[in-house]
Amino acid sequence: MAAVIRVYLEVEKTWAFACAVDYPGWQRRGKGEEAALEELEAYRVRYADATGTRPKGELHVVGTLPGTVTTGFGAPDVEGPWDAEPLTSKEIALVSACWQAFDRTVAAVSAELQKGPRGGGRDRDAIVDHVREAERSYGRKIGARVPPRTPWEEQRAAILERLADPAADRWSPKYAARRIAWHVLDHAWELQDKDLS
Repeated sequence: MAAVIRVYLEVEKTWAFACAVDYPGWQRRGKGEEAALEELEAYRVRYADATGTRPKGELHVVGTLPGTVTTGFGAPDVEGPWDAEPLTSKEIALVSACWQAFDRTVAAVSAELQKGPRGGGRDRDAIVDHVREAERSYGRKIGARVPPRTPWEEQRAAILERLADPAADRWSPKYAARRIAWHVLDHAWELQDKDLS
């Protein structure tokens, strides 16, 4: 039997997201379901380059969920029944790989970025600050409460510890891993796309 990659669609009138259930960070959006799936497929190699893991198999849609206002704004926001499954060590490792991809990108790109509509014209350091604070906020949703100005490595360690604990708080560990990895990897790709060096 050919390998399949489980994907779900999160659909709102402005955007649709195609999200790989078992590959945290590999989620892309488009203007409609087909466009989202095409965008996800287009990023398969880029995801492999970032994480060192190339998803193998055909995309197989396992469900479609109605999106929220957050989906319409441009971020995935909905848990599905598959998120009740335990988070695997492979998925936890992929979250770490997405962080490492972001860190490598931050070290390689110019401090000043190309201006444009994506990201509201922020430069590198403003994006880094945004990602760090968003992660702190996401951490609270799984019980990883760290005070402001906690060193980033300590913050990430607290998040990983909570992801490995199935007794998560408001977000399931599987959903939290996917959402955290998507956010950091999406901004890594933004930095690469707007680099002026």
